[in-house]
Amino acid sequence: MTGGRRDDAALVLPSAGPDPIPLGTALAAVLGYARGRRPLFFRSPSAPHGRWFQVLAYGFDRFDGQPPETGERPTDRDVLLAEGLHGRLDRAGWRAVRTDLDEVWPLVHDLRARADGRAFWELPDDEFSVLAEPGTVGAVLRSLTDRPHARHVAAALHHRHPSLVPLVDGVTRRQLWGHVREGDSGPEAVVSREVHANAAALARLETATATLLGRPVTRLRLHDVLVWLAGSLRMTHAVAVGRALAAESGLEAALAR
Repeated sequence: MTGGRRDDAALVLPSAGPDPIPLGTALAAVLGYARGRRPLFFRSPSAPHGRWFQVLAYGFDRFDGQPPETGERPTDRDVLLAEGLHGRLDRAGWRAVRTDLDEVWPLVHDLRARADGRAFWELPDDEFSVLAEPGTVGAVLRSLTDRPHARHVAAALHHRHPSLVPLVDGVTRRQLWGHVREGDSGPEAVVSREVHANAAALARLETATATLLGRPVTRLRLHDVLVWLAGSLRMTHAVAVGRALAAESGLEAALAR
């Protein structure tokens, strides 16, 4: 903090932990999440005794790296994209998510109409207050994800609308709930407060991430990645992998923030 103003080179995300996250650390974490690999021992007909392979450690390429569906109605591929992030569903679960997407689609239209072209981080606080309900963005989001397979539904909708629908799952929801205040419409209100409070730092992280990865990632997704890494105890691993990848590519200076 300098002269009463927050240092925009660090992210202050209470849902991710008590300490500020320097911008370079956040960028390393995102790079590690997007490009990090882990060893996997695998047997196949061509290698019956098994071999070690390096596979992607996280779901970035299977989810963020895939082009979105663009039609006017949900499709089977929406479910497949959600599975790319959260894992395969059994047959009953797959049908349930596909049915849920059909059922919530009118609410998605309501959400977009209410946002009126604004991104999530451009919405006022009242949109996430129960005092302004019904019809607020927060109320609609609560209806969208208040179902048994909420994390797959949220993932499918976020992939369609990455600047408007937060990506909240079991891990991040537990991280966010502790910071919900009286009058909040739900954990999305916490996301709104944190992306507003860290607007400058998240804008810088968006720019740096797009440069390193060669594709844009919204600040809504970047916030989700950092909170998820912290809540799943993977932050240390992702940061270390990201720094190692940067060193191999001669990009250490990009993380020296």
